[in-house]
Amino acid sequence: MSLNIVIIGAGEVGFNLAKYLSKEDHAITVIDINHKKCVRVQNTIDAKVIEGDGTSQRLLSGINMQEVDYILALTRIDEVNLVSSQIASKMGAKHVICRLRNTEYIHKKAIISPSDFNISYVTYPEMAAKNDIDHIIKKGSEDEVHEFKDGKINMIGFHLESDSPLIGRTVSEIEYSNPYIRHKLVLIYRDDESFIPHSDTKYRKDDYIYIVAKSDDVQEVQKMTGNPNHEINSIMILGCGKIGRLLAKSLENEYSVTMIEKNEDKAKEFSSNFKNTLMLSGDGLDVEFLESENIKNTDCFIAVTENEQTNLLSSMIVKNFGVKQVIMHITTTDYYKVIKKMDIGIVISKNISAVNEILQFIRSEQENVQISRYEDLDVEAVELRVSNDSYFVNNNFTISDIPKTLSLAAIVRSGSIIIPDHKSKILQNDELLLFLKPNDIKKAESLFK
Repeated sequence: MSLNIVIIGAGEVGFNLAKYLSKEDHAITVIDINHKKCVRVQNTIDAKVIEGDGTSQRLLSGINMQEVDYILALTRIDEVNLVSSQIASKMGAKHVICRLRNTEYIHKKAIISPSDFNISYVTYPEMAAKNDIDHIIKKGSEDEVHEFKDGKINMIGFHLESDSPLIGRTVSEIEYSNPYIRHKLVLIYRDDESFIPHSDTKYRKDDYIYIVAKSDDVQEVQKMTGNPNHEINSIMILGCGKIGRLLAKSLENEYSVTMIEKNEDKAKEFSSNFKNTLMLSGDGLDVEFLESENIKNTDCFIAVTENEQTNLLSSMIVKNFGVKQVIMHITTTDYYKVIKKMDIGIVISKNISAVNEILQFIRSEQENVQISRYEDLDVEAVELRVSNDSYFVNNNFTISDIPKTLSLAAIVRSGSIIIPDHKSKILQNDELLLFLKPNDIKKAESLFK
């Protein structure tokens, strides 16, 4: 179904959303006051571009809002997004999605809330990044971890180094030799391409693999791959920006947290905001300073300054000191794939988090399925329920009849989770977790819906 979508703000979030949505043959209009950003969109995306103020009633009145399915207010300024949202809603836009930084709007005692502006969905990029990092830390892993079904199912991303016991063996060999570790290899990223593996696919050095398992089995899966998790006690956060402050408040009661901020005035200003966080003024790129603060014995290092070069370089430095878990934040999405390949640590981007949230909201609403997207992969996770009259059930198909382009990772039946093998059955009302290419979503729906 083709949608009419208007995006206000052509920064990293708006630009990437326009790029992905335009590939799905939606009618995209992008509005931005910045000339260079408008030119960037014009040169790279099949979209109508309007250079101007997204809060201008005169400008917005030139768009037939009653025919707009979604208006996305995604500038970096909360006030601009709120005003744009309200104007568009009053003009008849069907759905309004808004980006906000200030979390005061969702406080219990907030005088003004997004609902006052008729906003359908709000993304808080900094909060999303904080939640992602928080989750990674609590897993105590050097690897990516993505959750499904309220955390009961996990997808773990591993980089296979030369000492991994998986290298040179096939998928089926690993499954047969580890019968008590129920898992499903759903995706391999190799030579700059991602593909869905089969039973005879061999693991190779430098593969980046994605395995799905029950949350209770994650540690065993990590041991199986040669990537055991680590106990996290001490955490060092570099950067006292929005993400850093949110993290410190979230973690300081469970871990020993030290925060480093280069700007001395800023460090003093925010030090009183924390109860149990040690605030230090210092340079995260100063090796002697890091050594003096016992970086060698720090379990987790998180680089979340507003300068991504600093985040990258500081992560490289602490990785060399043997820090178990390194997490870095980047803003420019173009760098995401390149930095991830460097295998320095786990890469997080608030902008990618926001893009994924919004895409998931739009797609799930339109397709009636839950869809998760991953920035560096051309594969998506789809959650759907098997209908009573599905083509699969009516034809008495088995798992072996599922097209090879669809990877069935998990079955949820009456609250119980099944990691399937060739003997598993799919029944009416089962909830399925599938991994597939975006152009195969319709195939999955036609088979199971």
